[in-house]
Amino acid sequence: MASAMWATVLQRSTRGFHAFTRTTPAFSSPFQCRAHRLSPGEDEMYQRTSVSIMKKEPGAGVMIHSCSPKGFTIDDNKVFGPCAVLPPAILQWNVGSHKDISEESVSLFHLLEPRIEILILGTGARVERINPKVLALLRSKGISVEVQDTANACATFNFLISERRLVAAALIPPSVTRALEVQEN
Repeated sequence: MASAMWATVLQRSTRGFHAFTRTTPAFSSPFQCRAHRLSPGEDEMYQRTSVSIMKKEPGAGVMIHSCSPKGFTIDDNKVFGPCAVLPPAILQWNVGSHKDISEESVSLFHLLEPRIEILILGTGARVERINPKVLALLRSKGISVEVQDTANACATFNFLISERRLVAAALIPPSVTRALEVQEN
């Protein structure tokens, strides 16, 4: 290949082009140039996509599949109203709104063994402010608290449980929103 390339360069140089003194081919290695292209067979290999269906592993913990103003679907179980998700248990949580979250209502979470690392608080349709005394109590017990709207709290809980973290969730169903309704005067 080098001799063929050199002959081409010499031929062009007799027609008025400058002589090119490089004796090695311009593209000696496919990895040293940007113009390298994979052959169609190799290229097809890189374009293929495979899909593997993720199955729930045994002992992976509970997963929250949906939330609505009525309640939650947790591992194909319908839970109505506020709930405390303490893997592997799902309990009714006796609060009506974020205003009812008190030191007494979160006492369940710091009595657990093994001790949870993170408590996810879902406060309904919006992120609501929680009593600072409640947050201070949980932090003094070594529990991190994440306060979010309920939809994001469910997603965060699922993510952390999939990482096999010691996590619990206290969830209040989101209220029915009327923000998009048209009001007639």
